[in-house]
Amino acid sequence: MKNILITGGAGYIGSHTAVALVESGYNPIILDDFSNSEKGVLKGLKKILSKDVKSYEGDCNNKALVDKIFKENEISGIIHFAASKAVGESTQIPLKYYSNNINSLLVILEVMKKYGVKNIVFSSSCTVYGQPDHLPVLESTPRKEAESPYGNTKKICEDILHDHIKSKPNTKAIGLRYFNPIGAHPSAEIGELPLGVPANLIPFVTQTAAGIREKITVFGNDYNTKDGTCVRDYIHVLDLADAHVKALEYLEKQEDNFIDIFNVGTGNGNTVLEVVQAFEKVSNQKLNYEIGPRRPGDIEKVWANTDKVNNLLGWTAKYTLEDSLRDSWNWQKKLSGI
Repeated sequence: MKNILITGGAGYIGSHTAVALVESGYNPIILDDFSNSEKGVLKGLKKILSKDVKSYEGDCNNKALVDKIFKENEISGIIHFAASKAVGESTQIPLKYYSNNINSLLVILEVMKKYGVKNIVFSSSCTVYGQPDHLPVLESTPRKEAESPYGNTKKICEDILHDHIKSKPNTKAIGLRYFNPIGAHPSAEIGELPLGVPANLIPFVTQTAAGIREKITVFGNDYNTKDGTCVRDYIHVLDLADAHVKALEYLEKQEDNFIDIFNVGTGNGNTVLEVVQAFEKVSNQKLNYEIGPRRPGDIEKVWANTDKVNNLLGWTAKYTLEDSLRDSWNWQKKLSGI
């Protein structure tokens, strides 16, 4: 079994990807500093997989630690999730984001080169597109000036990967531009676990339904969309996890010094109010929500063209919006003891 290092592997997407890797015959090894995740995730993984996932606690900016992991394990690939990721916070403390997100990638690439490890899948984001002039967005859609320091770090990291591959380091890389991951593992053993007040819509929805939050504020209903609320491409986290495995398998077949970028979404856009209504349907819960002013930095609408990932990686999204919301609600019910 090939060892795959997952940085940020105890996080939301990382933990689901660990499951997908095991199910595809790989052996995941997690590196996480637990600054934005809980150690209980490792217990959830053990329940799902009936075995422990090897893990290291620490920061992947710590080059000595990363070197130690490569020395102790024969690593054949890396999936690099670890990053600070709250858009709002990044506008308040940008230096943290530039230091953490960029330096961690540099450390990983340097240690990969030292140990002759070839394959890296990088966690990028559709934030690099800003508000696109044409929809749906293609991988060739021009990247725009980032709306936040967080988004800018993803652009810079993509540029670092391209420049690194141009130098012919015998490395191969794929960047996956995620759209909006939601949902949870159907077992309800792992799921999205925001620390503090959620920054994303779905945890706010489920926490409101569970009585943790008083209400949801929908930021703006005067956008140029079917009901005036923002449109996003919501993808089940299991589909996103599967895309990482497909990307890794694809990389293994490529020649050295290869790089490519893929959108990972459903190819469909849903408004915030459509999400609220779909959640009410699957949960039989009436949500308390109000319309508030637009939120600075929010783009009006974005969704993916997925032709490239469908055709080259042989990947397609399998789960519906309702599937995702049902799994999110089951996860919240387990957390809240409902």
